[in-house]
Amino acid sequence: MIGSVMAAAVPMSDGTRGVLLTVFLVFLTATLFFCLFVGPEKDQADAFYLGGGRSGPFVMVLALVGVCLPTSTVLGTTGTISLFGYDGMFITLSVLLSLALLLILARPLRHHGRFTIGDVFARWGRAPRVAAGIVALAVCLPLLMFELASVGLNTALLFGLTGSGARSVFTIMIGVLIISATAFGGMRCATALQVVKGVLMFAACAVVVVLVMRELHFSPGSLLQAAQSGSEQPRAFVSQGLSKDPWDSDAIGTADFVGLQMTIILGMAAMPHVVMRVNTISGNAAGATAVRRAMQVVAAFAVGAMIIGLGAAALVGREQIAAVDPGGAGALLLLSASLGGGTMTSAGAAVFILVACALFVTVLAATASVTLAAAAAVAHDIYWRGHGEKKTREGSEVTVARWAATGMGVAATALAVAARDENIQQLTTLSLAVAASSLLPALVYSLFWRGYTRRGLLWTLYGGMGTTVVLLLSSPAFSGTPSALFPARHFDWFPLESVGLVSVPISFLLGYLVSVLDGAGSGGSVETHEMPPSSAPAAR
Repeated sequence: MIGSVMAAAVPMSDGTRGVLLTVFLVFLTATLFFCLFVGPEKDQADAFYLGGGRSGPFVMVLALVGVCLPTSTVLGTTGTISLFGYDGMFITLSVLLSLALLLILARPLRHHGRFTIGDVFARWGRAPRVAAGIVALAVCLPLLMFELASVGLNTALLFGLTGSGARSVFTIMIGVLIISATAFGGMRCATALQVVKGVLMFAACAVVVVLVMRELHFSPGSLLQAAQSGSEQPRAFVSQGLSKDPWDSDAIGTADFVGLQMTIILGMAAMPHVVMRVNTISGNAAGATAVRRAMQVVAAFAVGAMIIGLGAAALVGREQIAAVDPGGAGALLLLSASLGGGTMTSAGAAVFILVACALFVTVLAATASVTLAAAAAVAHDIYWRGHGEKKTREGSEVTVARWAATGMGVAATALAVAARDENIQQLTTLSLAVAASSLLPALVYSLFWRGYTRRGLLWTLYGGMGTTVVLLLSSPAFSGTPSALFPARHFDWFPLESVGLVSVPISFLLGYLVSVLDGAGSGGSVETHEMPPSSAPAAR
């Protein structure tokens, strides 16, 4: 049904479709060769995980912006604004605030970290590293699964192919590409993809913004009025609450709204691939500088996203956007298809192809970074440091990381294909909620509280993850509502969809209480654990 709606919504000539297919195949082939040649010259952990520290500040800023603007954010932000107006704009602001939080964490992260989040906890020994690796996998795997399923669906729809078989084929093709990019290219390939993504995405957004404003005579007032008219609920469009589920009470809807903003802000700043990207920046002060500049770029994107979202509501309309995807993920593509005279003209086709290619690169860059973070969690935290007392060579660790990237890619691709007909959008909520409720409290306590103990850290990591998973599986996000992952089932005893409002305080409380009890049990003095020399940050 969705496929037929999209095909009808984006009329495309055979010539345009042929050009789009050619560009897709050429880019696919070029990326494969690129991954083979851009990878690290030696099997050294520093080169594989960090890219060898050869990138300049401009590249680092673009790469950092890239990991903070994944496909779900780019499509979700513009789509949410087009459908829910005011509520969507707040989500855009939350992405920017997450970078403000990352700015606070950047300097101590660079001081204590080397490759992964587990390095920050290395001074407490092996068990916390393994726990950090397990939590990182719990964050990365659902996100990878969602990204691959989404790109398989959208790529098939771009070519007018609406069957499950076509979606599976495209998902597998892109999954193979991601595995190749990560296993052979490492961080250097991921960085290059992020830079290409940044250039293409901002070029595409700039073109769409200019065309939208031209359609509305470069008048912000006209844009807002037209968006209100296209939303079908003009007054609600500019006030909070339009995104609230109709079966929720006002109190539940407000709590969900606040919880969602908090989850985005806290979760994005603690995502494993975001922390890993911060570690690629040479120098502690340079990390904070890169984050500040990235905030400026993301702020510019936020303004563009608002114009694009409002433009989609004005020129496409809520009914057509919601018919393609209830969450608005098709808003950007639908808007680009309607600009420049539509895809039946050469100008309109050029705009549509530019946006489609930018989105495709966005998916590649995002999934490559997440896959690399998952592989590092397995090889550097779980296997290398948790594999008895045996010390392995760096070459062996990189080999394990390559195999881990392959395994994670295969698993995520298989799960994405199996769930191709399900509504798995809630998996992004799961990833962000686990990061916000487990990794973020552990990082804050580890970096800023001297009284934090090893047991407190373990309770924060495992307790935060367990609480989040239990609450989210018991929420309306997973059962009992039409938009849930299992709409026909009813195990939704917890009323909130945004469980971070409860799980984040629980995680902070667990870490605090256990650490305080440890201190009291040791006569008021807590044993400190120095960072082992092998885990100390490399001089870069």
